[in-house]
Amino acid sequence: MDSAVTVQNVTQVYVTEERATLAVQGIDFAIARGEFVSLIGPSGCGKTTLLSIIAGLIRPTVGAVTVAGNAVNGPSTRVGYMLQQDYLFPWRTIEDNACMGLEIAGMLTKEKKQSVLHLLEEMGLYSFKDYYPSQLSGGMRQRVALVRTLATEPELLLLDEPFSALDYQTKLQLEDLVVETLQAKKKTALLVTHDISEAIAMSDRIIVLDPNPGRIRQEFHIPDDIRTSVPFEARELPGFHALFRLIWQEFGGHDA
Repeated sequence: MDSAVTVQNVTQVYVTEERATLAVQGIDFAIARGEFVSLIGPSGCGKTTLLSIIAGLIRPTVGAVTVAGNAVNGPSTRVGYMLQQDYLFPWRTIEDNACMGLEIAGMLTKEKKQSVLHLLEEMGLYSFKDYYPSQLSGGMRQRVALVRTLATEPELLLLDEPFSALDYQTKLQLEDLVVETLQAKKKTALLVTHDISEAIAMSDRIIVLDPNPGRIRQEFHIPDDIRTSVPFEARELPGFHALFRLIWQEFGGHDA
């Protein structure tokens, strides 16, 4: 497998004056180039901790992570991070917000700015480029956040529950848009979500974590007919609900 990401024997311990807490232990997995993988599991299973380690925001207590064959030792433009909140600056226009990542990385050129405008056009946002975030809906703001994330041309996108604050209709529309965009651009993605349906509809593979500490419990490979359909249509396929029940049973019927 041509791996875009490798996570090798990652263990994370958080230490305070009162105690040491084992957040995740012995995590091993790889993600192929162009693959879309979801991490799901109960609260406290270390999903966001793993994203932070892969993003280079924290160093693992034990283990190592590589992205595109390079050891992760800190934040890098190789990795784009899209969060639940859009974190757009209210005093900057949509165009300027979309260029923010390039500015911070010292990569903003005339050609890169044209690329951002093209991305805004692809997302149906070009006519809003001179607007301010307060003038846009939540779904539009998340599209701007996606443009900002893609603008630096990362090799890996980390998606930390990016749709959870949106209404259901907007969430479904954005799921389709994100999957189609990442497939067209041949991007690798790792999604953290509590939503089993979202994970099945968007992913090629799902990794289920146990909590306290987080360990890999099970992996599910999504059947081809679901995997190759856009998320909205995937939810209507016969095998979708059977797979949902199978994953649901991993948690004894509790919410993931």
